[in-house]
Amino acid sequence: MKLFRHGQPGSERPGMLDGHGRLRDLSAHLPDITAQALADGSVAALAGIDPRQLPELPYDVRYAPPVAGIGKLVAIGLNYRDHAEEADLPIPTEPVVFFKPTTAISGADDPIVKPPHATRLDWEVELGVVIGKRASYVTEDRALDYVAGYCVVNDVTDRGFQFQSSQWDKGKSADTFGPLGPWLVTRDEVPDPQGLAMWLDVNGQRRQTGNTATMIFGVAHLVAYCSRYMTLEPGDVICTGTPPGVSMGMKPEPQWLKEGDEVVLSIAGLGVQHHVVTAFEGPRD
Repeated sequence: MKLFRHGQPGSERPGMLDGHGRLRDLSAHLPDITAQALADGSVAALAGIDPRQLPELPYDVRYAPPVAGIGKLVAIGLNYRDHAEEADLPIPTEPVVFFKPTTAISGADDPIVKPPHATRLDWEVELGVVIGKRASYVTEDRALDYVAGYCVVNDVTDRGFQFQSSQWDKGKSADTFGPLGPWLVTRDEVPDPQGLAMWLDVNGQRRQTGNTATMIFGVAHLVAYCSRYMTLEPGDVICTGTPPGVSMGMKPEPQWLKEGDEVVLSIAGLGVQHHVVTAFEGPRD
């Protein structure tokens, strides 16, 4: 199934794509696609619905984050060898784990808001792994059993903030720095998460081209690894790292994102995100 949530913040409703790419409303069958609905089987039960019988939606809906009530975003750094090389950082011998706060989460077409003091705003297309049931000390051969599905993630980063100290979280955490979606694609539609093409464009120019086949640590390994150090709960998302082509690695000069830039990214079978970089308009000290 390809599931999504649509509507403005605070009034999101669930939806499903039919076999012809039409958007269908699921509100009569499920109040929302939540972490709890993943855990109790309500989302899995939707597989028995004929989407052609659901009300059709217009194509210009706002795609909200595909799961409500996400508990944590677990992010993996430097998980593609050529990305680590372009960043001039050592090739990891085990997964590099950091966290993005849930306040960074935004929808698949929402603006990326440039913080007022950000000067090195960067992009990262990533595969997101959505956990479907509680995972603690799981083995790698069983790890994918704990996955509900997959989504596109843009791990937006300000490199100036990121490298002000040895902790990366500060550069990864601003509001809108974690766009998810547009869809939650259930695990049965992605039999091999290690064979997905991915790309990202900035202002119509291809910046990233990669494939999840080149991850240093695959999805099953990451789920098992993370479950050794924390309990993964339904709705948690593991962001699995980015291929090469980020601004930080551009030679001779990085081309940091600026206001008005358009960022479009996709992973095969998981949908497309589209963002415009906008100025911060809130209060500032």
